[in-house]
Amino acid sequence: MAHCIVAAADALLDKEFKVHQKGFVRLVDYLGGDDRIVQAARVSYGEGTKTIREDAALIDYLLRNEHTSPFEQVILTFHIKMPVFVARQWIRHRTARLNEISGRYSVMKDEFWLPEPDVVCRQSRDNKQGRETEPVEPAEAQAVIDSLAAGQKEAYTAYRTLVDGGIARELARVNLPLSLYTEWYWQMDLHNLFRFIILRTDAHAQREIRDYANVILDIVRAVAPLACLSLERHFLGGCRLSADELAALRAMLAGTAPQLEGKQLQHLRAKLAGSC
Repeated sequence: MAHCIVAAADALLDKEFKVHQKGFVRLVDYLGGDDRIVQAARVSYGEGTKTIREDAALIDYLLRNEHTSPFEQVILTFHIKMPVFVARQWIRHRTARLNEISGRYSVMKDEFWLPEPDVVCRQSRDNKQGRETEPVEPAEAQAVIDSLAAGQKEAYTAYRTLVDGGIARELARVNLPLSLYTEWYWQMDLHNLFRFIILRTDAHAQREIRDYANVILDIVRAVAPLACLSLERHFLGGCRLSADELAALRAMLAGTAPQLEGKQLQHLRAKLAGSC
């Protein structure tokens, strides 16, 4: 099969999609698309691309049944600018290939992430790693933002004093905060990229990385639209049930379910309501 060209993806190359005030995502390059997934899947028995409808059905079957290797034939490369605290979560997805700007070689820019007032919330009472959904009062939110900005200014001023005084950049940088912006080139195959999207667009992920993941999903839709439709059908818009939950659902449908109580009922109701 010849080099796979996707017109919608070509139109996005090097286009900057803003995230927050100073961050962005750019599609630098891509290799393959839906056609490549289909061709890779059918090579085992020698049949090439068929109709769009048949190709979509094949892609849907592959994704639903987790036949992952054809999706690994599609590769995307991004240029991303994000705060360090987002990057530290992002790097947990270890199947990527990346190259990040180095504070040992470069003088870091005076660019820091600050929250918008509507995302300044209190610590969640039932989630140790999250925040409440209701923002604090505007005056308190602004006080938080001002405090963060003051700390960032103080840290960067100290950093530049050390750098300008001849201290090694690799030492001068160590007190810079997690809100500092970093940049990297990030490359991943579509199978693992889908896993990233599933986890990082989930409501349990931190809001700031969700913002990036949703932009990436929009870009991937241009590269492999049929594969993304299947992703949304079976994973983003669907859910998996445990054996107990499945048994309870079957009993409910048959009209023979006993009165369900406790967490099992809560989990099943949440999943059926689409909040799993």
